[in-house]
Amino acid sequence: MLNLSRESIKNDKPWKESGIELPGFQYEDMVRATRDNPAWVHFGAGNIFRGFIAVLQQTLLNTGMADTGIAAVEAYDWEIIDQIYEPFDNLSLLSTMNIDGTLENKVVGSISEGLVGDPARPKDWARLIEIFKKPSLQMVSFTITEKGYSLKEMSGKYYSDVETDMQRGPAQPRHLMSKITSLAYARFKNAELPLAFVSMDNCSHNGEKLKSAVVTIAQKWAENSLVEKDFLSYLNDPAKVTFPWTMIDKITPRPSEAVQNALTSLGFTGTKILCTKKNTFIAPFVNAEGPQYLVIEDDFPNGRMPLERAGVFFADRQTVDKVEKMKVCTCLNPLHTALAVFGCLLGYTLIADEMKDKSLRRLVEKIGYQEGLPVVVDPGIINPEEFLREVLEQRLTNPYIPDAPQRIATDTSQKVGIRFGETIKAYQKHEDLEPTDLTYIPLVIAGWCRYLLGVDDAGKEMRLSPDPLLEPLRSFLDGIKLGDSDSVGGKLQPILSNKDLFGLNLYDVGLGEKIEGYFQEMVSGVDSVRLTLERYLV
Repeated sequence: MLNLSRESIKNDKPWKESGIELPGFQYEDMVRATRDNPAWVHFGAGNIFRGFIAVLQQTLLNTGMADTGIAAVEAYDWEIIDQIYEPFDNLSLLSTMNIDGTLENKVVGSISEGLVGDPARPKDWARLIEIFKKPSLQMVSFTITEKGYSLKEMSGKYYSDVETDMQRGPAQPRHLMSKITSLAYARFKNAELPLAFVSMDNCSHNGEKLKSAVVTIAQKWAENSLVEKDFLSYLNDPAKVTFPWTMIDKITPRPSEAVQNALTSLGFTGTKILCTKKNTFIAPFVNAEGPQYLVIEDDFPNGRMPLERAGVFFADRQTVDKVEKMKVCTCLNPLHTALAVFGCLLGYTLIADEMKDKSLRRLVEKIGYQEGLPVVVDPGIINPEEFLREVLEQRLTNPYIPDAPQRIATDTSQKVGIRFGETIKAYQKHEDLEPTDLTYIPLVIAGWCRYLLGVDDAGKEMRLSPDPLLEPLRSFLDGIKLGDSDSVGGKLQPILSNKDLFGLNLYDVGLGEKIEGYFQEMVSGVDSVRLTLERYLV
């Protein structure tokens, strides 16, 4: 039997017989080297980290271009460390799901340790402080989702944990951004050592968002005389601290039972799929698509590992911005959100099945080709039209990727401003285009508002995916009834005029009323979502 443990991978014969690739380096040597001289810490120990980012470093380890691994930190869902990392010696198995149905399996062994990022775990927190004080540390990266960087509620008020952190200082931080600022302070106190903080999340100008959060907290600490003012100078000195922008792209859905069964048939044990108390679906294995992209602004004050040898693009900030806008704002993420919203409303549970739906396929084609591409600037390193074609013809249609609209619908309030608001702004700035020219993006925004009612197109109650703004957004829709378009009134106005959500007031650009009209059509009765889609997608 094959199990994920440092002892099991020492005997490579049964793994080879099962067609599972093992790390091409001495695991124990990597752990020791990383313990003494860590170069890379990553926050967000979930599937995209294990199935993509950790594999990049494994490529370098396999070829002798690196001798240290990555220290993985989870600050939100501690069960990931306790039940997925520790029991399996920080090893995982990546199963790449090809479009022809074949699986490519490899053990990922580049993670040196798994840590809970919280002072409530004193041993782990002490280890994190130790790591941050090390001169060898070059990069701290993140996959914590868009909401991880937010310091404020929808009302504009700081979250209570953030307010507490701002008053108490770096000793016992609660919010993740406060924890990062506290750890940065420990590095500052140790000779102001240089470091790059690298967000790898799917949000526009992610490095800017990360820096803003960290500097905001440090500013409050300085104002309250909890840290030296020189700490702010340190964070704002690009010769010492940087916050590179990035664009990342790889679909890593929830663990698939089909993959679980296939691995079990190979003799692989420990494939139990876990749903944590915080609703994270995770397993000792990660299933993912093959295509992947990572573009990073090349700005590392303490040096960096040669990740370009593992397929990473390094570029200047302007190029990263163009690639990120291409992917996050036009060629992939808006399509995903459109499929998520309408997939939930129409009862779909698989993205690939939605792509067989004539109206939904036409919708994402229209968003991509007709409304997105006209405002995309070619970044030079990736061709937008080829990228979009791969998304539509190979990636979203892959029937072996068990990606559900319900998963993608998570935290939509944190995404709509980036996935749609940026394109609307681009139309504002374009000489020959107007936001009022848009049809399909407003249709999706209306669909999202319709989704927030929690009633599907058949008129049945529908479970909504987690979202930090779910309750306040739904409260605006109180009193709206399916089958009664007149009940809508002006209830959408607080949502559509919210600049924090969309980056602009949708009424100011002539789209608020249009979205209200689409929404009224979608609440006119049972099957009205389907009828509305068909009406505009003939």
